[in-house]
Amino acid sequence: MNEKYEKLFETLELPNGATLRNRFVLAPMTHTLSHEDGATSEVELDFVESRAKDVGLAITAASYVNQEGKAFPGEPSISKEADLEGLKKLAERTKKGGAKAVIQIHHGGAKSLPELVPDGDVKAPSAVSTVGFGHSEPHDAREMTTEEVDQMVKDFGYATSLAIKAGFDGVEIHGANHYVIEQFQSPYYNRRNDKWKDLFALPNAIADEVLRVAQKEGPNDFIVGYRFSPEEAETPGVTMDNTEKLIKHLIEKPLDYLHVSLMDVHSVVRRGEHEGKKRVDLILDWIEDRMPLITIGSIFSADKALSAIETGTPLIALGRGLLFDENFVRKIKEGKEAEITGYFDPEKEDHHHLPDVLWEAFYKKMYPYPEKPSS
Repeated sequence: MNEKYEKLFETLELPNGATLRNRFVLAPMTHTLSHEDGATSEVELDFVESRAKDVGLAITAASYVNQEGKAFPGEPSISKEADLEGLKKLAERTKKGGAKAVIQIHHGGAKSLPELVPDGDVKAPSAVSTVGFGHSEPHDAREMTTEEVDQMVKDFGYATSLAIKAGFDGVEIHGANHYVIEQFQSPYYNRRNDKWKDLFALPNAIADEVLRVAQKEGPNDFIVGYRFSPEEAETPGVTMDNTEKLIKHLIEKPLDYLHVSLMDVHSVVRRGEHEGKKRVDLILDWIEDRMPLITIGSIFSADKALSAIETGTPLIALGRGLLFDENFVRKIKEGKEAEITGYFDPEKEDHHHLPDVLWEAFYKKMYPYPEKPSS
């Protein structure tokens, strides 16, 4: 290994005592590979194992805690006892190469798709029209009742219980990317007048419920993380001021990490008093070394990974980087970083060893990616 990359392979002990073997994290990618009922598929198992084999922490795709929150076709389920058989296989295959296996628990809220939820009844913090995954036309969502919100909080707790029974090393609460927890945190989506009107009531309630179940039912080193988005484009929406307040709530809880969702590790604040400042710098300051931060965003080479770590963030997540080259981490460790494929090649005969559904999605440019360098 080139010695300048050694810091990428240092171990890291989380607050609960669990040790990660290196600083790489498999990002929780939307893979659309589960069966129609949310059950784990063989294709999904093979795919996750191939991408988790070399990282320190592997986070599975967003998995719905209630079918009412199903936000994309082929989304995994962690909502019912019948899911356990597949979840046990998923945990085993994710951990097979030595990574800690964390499952991301999720509810789509307004972003749930009418054709995937019972009776097409999409629920949100407040009535809103929005566009869901793979759609170009908006759909309507109604306001959840107070009782429905209460039940959703319990659903996150039940999902945590299922994750423990399945043998996962932890769960990640999905509070990012315009899904339900972020919606309740956002003044754009949350215009309620009941006990859930406070923008931090639901994030706090779900974190507390998940931690309660984890501490009651899980092993001492069961991992609980929380993912968030630092800003929304909508006005009024989540701003860095809003995010600072969220972080101040979260660092008072026995969480094991925070995970910021970014398209670029080095991105800057878009508006407000912090405009132009690097988001990661602000977030690290606000965390006050209370727990590790995972960052993600446009890491397609060893030097980009090093640049991310040098911001001061302890952990870096790879999404598309590991999709395009399943041996991304191994090549750095073996001193073969120059051989990393850091782009999508539509002419690549082996299709980057991607499942057909994912390869076709990139081929159709459903997701952004670096172009193959011209020769």
